[in-house]
Amino acid sequence: MDLSIVIPVYNETESLELLHQTLTEAMSTISVKWEVLYVDDGSSDGSVGKLQEIYQKDQEHVVVVEFRRNFGQTTAILAGIDHAKGDVITFLDADLQNDPADIPMMLEKLNEGYDVISGWRKNREDNAITRNLPSHMANWLISNVTGVHLHDYGCTLKAYRREVITGFKLYGEMHRFIPVYANSVGAKILEVPVRHHARKFGASKYGLERTIKVVLDLIAVQFLTKASKKPIYLFGGGGAVLLIASIIGFLFLLVRKLFFQVDILTSPIFIISTLAAMSSFQAILMGLIAELLVRTYHESQQKPTYTIRTITRKEG
Repeated sequence: MDLSIVIPVYNETESLELLHQTLTEAMSTISVKWEVLYVDDGSSDGSVGKLQEIYQKDQEHVVVVEFRRNFGQTTAILAGIDHAKGDVITFLDADLQNDPADIPMMLEKLNEGYDVISGWRKNREDNAITRNLPSHMANWLISNVTGVHLHDYGCTLKAYRREVITGFKLYGEMHRFIPVYANSVGAKILEVPVRHHARKFGASKYGLERTIKVVLDLIAVQFLTKASKKPIYLFGGGGAVLLIASIIGFLFLLVRKLFFQVDILTSPIFIISTLAAMSSFQAILMGLIAELLVRTYHESQQKPTYTIRTITRKEG
């Protein structure tokens, strides 16, 4: 299997037939063995039944993964990765806003030596205030914090070589940070403009509250990619800074006492320096505890983050 296309589905029954038709037309323009994994994320509008109909019509290419309940887009993408067979894995939204016709172009770019091709909705057909503005702010923040500069982290349409996106788990809204994880293992990333269409059916499942989740997940991603292997460097480094600050404070108080006869205990600097010293020891101890937790995490058996009701795919 050369290409696996992972499509999370949540209450998109009206768009699925047209989506699969458009996808099939796009794939017919290139010579590649492909499969599409529709991951139903606990839909309640009959999407599962529609996906089963699509499977019956195209068993050669279609795989249907059905969750028992709604686990979220990130978990649906993770399930798609886990059950995909392709050497290249592409993600696509089910709402017809991404264009499957861009996939052949992205595969061509991969063949130029890149490991990740990230879509950029340069002309985005969404509400400027509630969707585009928060997205621009989030993209700027993520790019500057992680050092992986992309215009559009939120665009689902991305293509990856399998080897750069396996070996880690996704939680929360972390699917948008997959390029950051890929970069951490040395992936070569290219961003390309892709087409974006206005939503034809239904309504968006996300609001402004998603921005808060993204910020919190960004903090977690930075820790997982920068300090998860050696958390003592993060906590111990912070503790060392606090300890140095407290020593400087105590030395300042000692000099004032010896040369200017200023009482040490009545100065607020004494309280601040004492708190800094105590905090430094606590930070170092937290680092040691985090080291133990990291070792336990890596050495223990991994538990699944989702449960599947059924998997429908052609045998062989």
